[in-house]
Amino acid sequence: MTAFSYSVQDLFSIKSIELSYSLNGMMLRHVRYLSAVAEHGNFTRAAEALFISQPTLSQQIKQLEKSLQVQLLDRTGRTVRLTDAGEAYLHYAKLAVRDLDAGERAIHDVKDLSRGSLRLAMTPTFTAYLIGPLLERFNSLHPGIAISVQEMTQDRIEAALAEDRLDLGIAFSGVRSLEIESQSLFVETLSMVRGEAHPRAGRKGAVTSKELGQEDLVLLSRDFATRIHIDNYCQDHGIGPRIAIEANSISAIVETVRRGRLATILPEAIAREYEGLESIAIVPEIPSRTASLLRRKGAYRNAASQAFTELISNWN
Repeated sequence: MTAFSYSVQDLFSIKSIELSYSLNGMMLRHVRYLSAVAEHGNFTRAAEALFISQPTLSQQIKQLEKSLQVQLLDRTGRTVRLTDAGEAYLHYAKLAVRDLDAGERAIHDVKDLSRGSLRLAMTPTFTAYLIGPLLERFNSLHPGIAISVQEMTQDRIEAALAEDRLDLGIAFSGVRSLEIESQSLFVETLSMVRGEAHPRAGRKGAVTSKELGQEDLVLLSRDFATRIHIDNYCQDHGIGPRIAIEANSISAIVETVRRGRLATILPEAIAREYEGLESIAIVPEIPSRTASLLRRKGAYRNAASQAFTELISNWN
């Protein structure tokens, strides 16, 4: 039998580690509970979302308030709200939890890419022509990496990166958040896209901005950055676009244009990706945009995100 002996210093270190893990776990749980109550404005709904009982949730919040010696929630109204102290605490607690999560991922990061994870998001137009072949290539190179992919607006991508809910984002240059840095990837050009059933299908040559204003179009809805870009172009050139259909789905627009007589305005790369579509240049051209890879400044970059960054940086 092997004998083990520990010095007082060893035992103190072990207890410190155990206490640290205990405090981290308690902190994570309390922050999650407080955040849920603040989001739902109600203990019952928050408890349901957390899959715990309402009395347990109330007890945990009171325990947190007692340990901090401050009231975090205003329970006097019909809706439970954070106090000023609660707002301040939750802001900094979320930052601390974010760093704890990053530290845990750093510990478990595997440099040989035999396993790991990648949390990725992109704006909608990139899902139509870029992300499929890109992820297929990445998965063939690193099949042990679990990838989570989301489609969202650029504002939401930047917010998720800042809160460490994403590793990387693919969007456009011109980030709004000071916490986010961007790396230019390639230039995206918008053009008129039409299908084989379009009245002028197969005709060569560009269309003028005036001719574009006479087209019946199916466009993305106004909450998309691409649509805002198109609207700004139309306004600058005095075009009142004839919008027959608005959609919040790239795939719906592509299928509508492929099968019908309507045209659209989308990245010309989409026309190359789908059979039965052709891209037509517009003069004056719609200003091009620079696709960029986004990440949080100073964020821990695990091996998977580094490998993906290298892949997309060399993508043709």
